[in-house]
Parts: sequence; C-alpha cells; structure tokens
Amino acid sequence: MLRSCARLIRGGTAICHPHTHLPNASSIPCHFSITRPCPVAGLRDFGLPNATWSQKLLDLFNKFEELSKNGEWRRIPSYNTTVHHMEGDVNAGRENRLFTRNTDQDGVGFEYSMFYNTAEKRMVCLFQPGHYLEGPPGFTHGGCIATIIDSTAGAGAVYGCGTVMTANLNIDYRNPIPLGRTVIVDSKVENVEGRKVFCSCQIRSHDDEVLHTEATVLFIKVGS
Repeated sequence: MLRSCARLIRGGTAICHPHTHLPNASSIPCHFSITRPCPVAGLRDFGLPNATWSQKLLDLFNKFEELSKNGEWRRIPSYNTTVHHMEGDVNAGRENRLFTRNTDQDGVGFEYSMFYNTAEKRMVCLFQPGHYLEGPPGFTHGGCIATIIDSTAGAGAVYGCGTVMTANLNIDYRNPIPLGRTVIVDSKVENVEGRKVFCSCQIRSHDDEVLHTEATVLFIKVGS
C-alpha cells in the first residue's frame, strides 16, 4: 500500500520538514504551514465539524482544540485535494483527490480530524466511519480501517520524518467498529533507522475502554 503522499510526489510536490530541502529539489516547495490557519479559496477544510458529527466526536475535537491552545497539539487541515496544506500547494483546480476525501457528502464516508504532537511524534485521528464504509452488516470494512491507520500513521511519519511511503502494514483486528461509532486512531513514530520509520498504531473507543485494532507500520523515507 502506498502512502497518499506518493501521489503528491508524482505530481511534483514533496512533503518535508519545515524549512528543510531535499537534495536536488531547490525548485520544489518544501514548507509546512501548520502553525497558523491558512484558508484556501474554493476549498473546504473537511477536518472541521459538520452537522453529521456525533456528540462524542465533537467532544473529542473540542478537547484537542483546547490542548492546542498551549501548543502541545496542532490540528492538521484536511482538504479534498491533499491531507496536509503546504504553502502554494493546495488549489481548487486539481482533479485528483485524496482517497479519504473523495466525497463531498457529509457523514457517509471518512469523517475525521487529525491532531499532531511534535514532542511525542504522535498523530491522533478522531474518526467516525459513515455508512458507505460498511463491510460486515453494521460494521466498518476492514479495508477502510486499514486505510485510516495508514493515513494516520503515515501523516505522523511525514510530519516527524519527511516524505515517506508505506512498505509494510500489519494489523490485528481485535473488536469490530460499528458504523457511526466514534473512535480514536492513535499513532506514534517508535523508531527511525536510516530511511526506515517504524510506527505503532491503535484504534480505541472514544472512552479508551475498548481496543478495536492494533497495527505496526514500516515506512521508507523518500529522497533521503
């Protein structure tokens, strides 16, 4: 499975550390804009609450927004064209779409918001699967669960280590996730060995009482 940022690479854009340039890439924009809001004309930030969010999802969002006030956490904007906003990169004219943002209809697909903790190299995704993501009747498809794990852990690896692509994803499905249920996708960069970035990930219930899924992911840094 390839990280979603692979599409950005093919399109001529790289994701990297703030103020860090990849070798032989002086013409590529390589600056994050994650410390301040940056509205983009014609595009909607899908990481913000909408009317289909459950109260539990909204409560978690407000909790992390409060944590963000002291700089401990930062919310990651999520547009329909790219998971991260980069200065000069997001525009309304792109035909490609990030897989998890491939529908404009609220509540039917991947409803989520991501928050990143720089000190812990940790990405948390507050996730509510819509009814278009059904696998077993009434429950979230395992492939959709794999997608949100890959997207969350991959985003954390990108923000912590630079451009990456998925090399290996191992998942243990513990308890099924009912459609519409609010869960926490919690990932962390555990170790970096050269170009290899090792991450762990858990999906837990909104109250941390139920462990739904555990995973380990190996990413490979690109352009290093």
